[in-house]
Amino acid sequence: MNTFDHRTVALAFGSVLKAQRHGVTMSQEQLAEKADLDRTTRSLYERGLRQPTISSLIAIGAALGCDPCSLLRIDPAPAN
Repeated sequence: MNTFDHRTVALAFGSVLKAQRHGVTMSQEQLAEKADLDRTTRSLYERGLRQPTISSLIAIGAALGCDPCSLLRIDPAPAN
């Protein structure tokens, strides 16, 4: 049974986003500018307090130079 809730998904996405951003040595501010995000939005994503829209996900992928789908690859096994 899948026990993911919105918070779990948001936290997992934030973790993947942060890792991808660090992988290309980009600051949160640079990401916000390149993806045309509000300055607080990128922080909310990484802290798991908000989830992106599909259009924001595509913009984030473009800004990071990655396939937006790669930002959705999270571990399917929830932590105990």
